[in-house]
Formats: sequence, C-alpha cells, structure tokens
Amino acid sequence: MQILEFEKPIYKMQEKIEELKKLSADTNMDYNDEIKKLENQTQEYKKELYESLEPYQKLQIARHPQRPNFFDYVHFMCEDFIELHGDRAGCDDRAIIGGVAEIEGKSVMLIGTQKGKTTKENLEYNFGMPQPQGYRKALRLFEHASKFNLPIITLVDTMGAYPGMQAEQTGQGIAIAVNLKEMAKLEVPVIAVITGEGCSGGALGLAVANKVMILEHAYYTVISPEGCASILWRDANMAREAANALKITGKDLLKYNIVDEVIKEPTGGAHYNPEAMAQELKKSLLNALDEYKNMSPQELKDDRYNKFRRMGVFAQ
Repeated sequence: MQILEFEKPIYKMQEKIEELKKLSADTNMDYNDEIKKLENQTQEYKKELYESLEPYQKLQIARHPQRPNFFDYVHFMCEDFIELHGDRAGCDDRAIIGGVAEIEGKSVMLIGTQKGKTTKENLEYNFGMPQPQGYRKALRLFEHASKFNLPIITLVDTMGAYPGMQAEQTGQGIAIAVNLKEMAKLEVPVIAVITGEGCSGGALGLAVANKVMILEHAYYTVISPEGCASILWRDANMAREAANALKITGKDLLKYNIVDEVIKEPTGGAHYNPEAMAQELKKSLLNALDEYKNMSPQELKDDRYNKFRRMGVFAQ
C-alpha cells in the first residue's frame, strides 16, 4: 500500500507496535500493556487525523492509485452486470464503462468512468479521461435506460475529459454539452456518485442527476487545484492554497447544495477496505432508488431542474 506523506506517523507507530511484539516473542517478556496502550493511541490518532484532513490531503486520498474503481464497485455491489459497448458510430471509449446491472434485485443502468491500477490498465482506460465517443456512448445508454424505464446510476472518478487534439477535433465540447442537455430531460431517476476525482465538465457530463452523492474523501470541482493555481498564481505549487479556496470537499459541497449526501469511507479511505466502501455505497444507492421510484417522468425532470436552481449562495 502506497503511504501518503501525512500518514507516515501512523506507520511509525505501527512499526513500534510490531517491534514490541517481536521483542516480547524473542525474550518471553510481557509487553502486552505497552502494546495495548500504543494500539489505542494509534487508533485515536488515526481517527483524529482522518476526521480533520484539509482539502489538499483529501485530494491525495481521492487520487490514491489503489482507490476502488468502477469495476471494483461492480464486483462488490452487483449480482449481475452486462457491459454494453460502443457509441454506435464505430468507437468504444474504454474510459467510460456502462451496462445493465442488478443491485439487490433492482435492475439499473450503471455507467461510470474507469481508471486503471497498473500502467497497462491506465493505458487501456486512458487514465480515466473520456473522449467524445465515451460521452456519446454514455448518452446512448442514458437513452436506452429511459426507453426501458431503468433508473440510471453514474460513478464518476475522472481528472477531466481528455484534453488531446484529437478529442477537440472530434467534438469534445459539444459531446459534453449534449449530455448536459439530454440528461436534464431523462424520464427516469438519475443518481450520480463522485467516488474519487470529479473534475470539470468531464465529470459534469455524467452528473446531471436528481441526487448527487460524494464519498467522504472524494472531491468535485470546476478545475483541478493545480490548474487553478497555474491560472491565479502562475505556479502549480500553490495547489494546496487553491484546494482550500475552491471548496471542493464534501462538507463545503453539501453546504452550497452542490451535492446532496456525503458517504462515509472506511478509516484511512476507501482503498483500505473496498468491500466495506462498496456496501456503504450500495445502502445509499438503494435508499435513493426508493426515494424516487414513485415519481412521474415530469416530477423527475422538475426535481432535477429545481436541484440545479438551488445550487450556490448569492450575496448582495
């Protein structure tokens, strides 16, 4: 497991505990009291640390290479998943995966961005950065779900849409814009979850939803802190200050009505216990599906419209 800089004191404490256990075994001396005391101190320190993280530290957890990805959540949450490929125009962007899934007996359309955990996987999934054909594939699946009355769930974890020349030449901006427009008109419930990184229009292109949820250590922002720092201060090293100013984490997003629910993660982050994280996410998703199941198509569209009208705080 990759250790983040601010986590190093925890591992030093754990190393001390292991040293005492080894010493106790080698010398037949009783260090149980000291070990128990250190274990309690470590747990208290971990609890306090992860409950008081600053935005830039949460951002590091959201970007952790072992953080659960789309297929991890499919594995732990779904009884069945049938992937549907392609945008029906000759392309199948692997940065966006989607298909029909079954969660606790409920049929849904599950769509999300996919990151890899190895270099080979990241190359296959383009580091989770979709191209226009990915958004067109997602739109095809949105329309399919609406036609067959399937609730839509999107799982978003992307540093943004792919910024390459080819993506721009093939209509990156218009592909995202069309998704925003068409998602607003869908006649089925749409639930979006920011599971890691939620950056810019690349994330919003899958998140025009009735309910937007975010994991405890994920972030959702119009621009990455590094990008913001490069614009405001001409220095990407000011990313920590930018992260604080942007209000990108669950607590602030909830305050400004950008998200509707913050889902707690296992201590240390979702990557420490992906299965427990998936089960917690599944509970929230099932509750949300129940919340919207009796709404008419027009009520769902009105609810989505009103949600986005409530966003933000306006000062005179």
